[in-house]
Amino acid sequence: MATAAQTATPQIEAERAQRSLWRDAWRRLLSSSAGRIGLAVSLALIVLALVIPYVMPYDPSRDRNLRQRLQPPSPLMDQATRQRLEVGTWSLPFGTDELGRDLFVRVLHGAPISLTVGIFSVIFAVVFGTLLGLTAGYVAGWFDTVAVWLMDIMLAFPSILLAIAITTAASGPDSFSTQLFTVLSVVPGVGRVLDQRLFNAMIAVGIVEIPIFARIARATVISLRSQEFVTAAHTLGVPGRRILLRHILPNSLSPLLVQATLSMATAIISVAALGFLGLGARPPRPEWGTMLAGARDYVIQGKWW
Repeated sequence: MATAAQTATPQIEAERAQRSLWRDAWRRLLSSSAGRIGLAVSLALIVLALVIPYVMPYDPSRDRNLRQRLQPPSPLMDQATRQRLEVGTWSLPFGTDELGRDLFVRVLHGAPISLTVGIFSVIFAVVFGTLLGLTAGYVAGWFDTVAVWLMDIMLAFPSILLAIAITTAASGPDSFSTQLFTVLSVVPGVGRVLDQRLFNAMIAVGIVEIPIFARIARATVISLRSQEFVTAAHTLGVPGRRILLRHILPNSLSPLLVQATLSMATAIISVAALGFLGLGARPPRPEWGTMLAGARDYVIQGKWW
């Protein structure tokens, strides 16, 4: 009886400590102004992406009305134009593009695409960047030197140029990215949100973000590996992998969570930039960067879009 109680007590204490570390990480995230702003923007995009497909169904392949092409927002139209086009005052709040498509609807339906790309590229960067940073900071020696050298090289390149290079390299039919997307495309819903080029852009942006999370994780490990609780775990013969995952990683969550919320916005902008350069989603998919690229020529001509 006493033995069972003694065995259960350390397990309960470990679970309680684990919960308190997660609670502390969220508390620190919410106490940071940057973390609160990033979390608020992320939650707003998530709600928008979840609600829009049901509230406002949309088929981009069938959405066109050449009679209404290149129109300004309907509130700026005169009464005669609105009557001729048979639109209400707020029917076209963003106007129409070269095919007469409602830009407001396309922007809203582009949110799930951008959000999906942003979330998964950040998850990709967090997982691989954190593993690299934890390992480099804990193992030290030549591995740490090589890892820091590689991170410095990646950070020395302009992020958009590095993303362009990676996207181009991943576009081949035999590339790992192409084969991975072929496997993932059988999952329901993946083909509706992503295509091959958008998936390549997502992977490229995730790779570009890896050094940021790796540096944060490495700095945390270096500051914690000499702490008493890590030394005590070493003394008790706890394996290094367990020390990293159960003791050091939970204490690294706060800065990683803050950076993840901020990196999501950066990832969305980066993928939109790749789409603007022709390396993102294929038309008529309503991706924000691709939409801007399609409107570029009409801005030069003095059109509204």
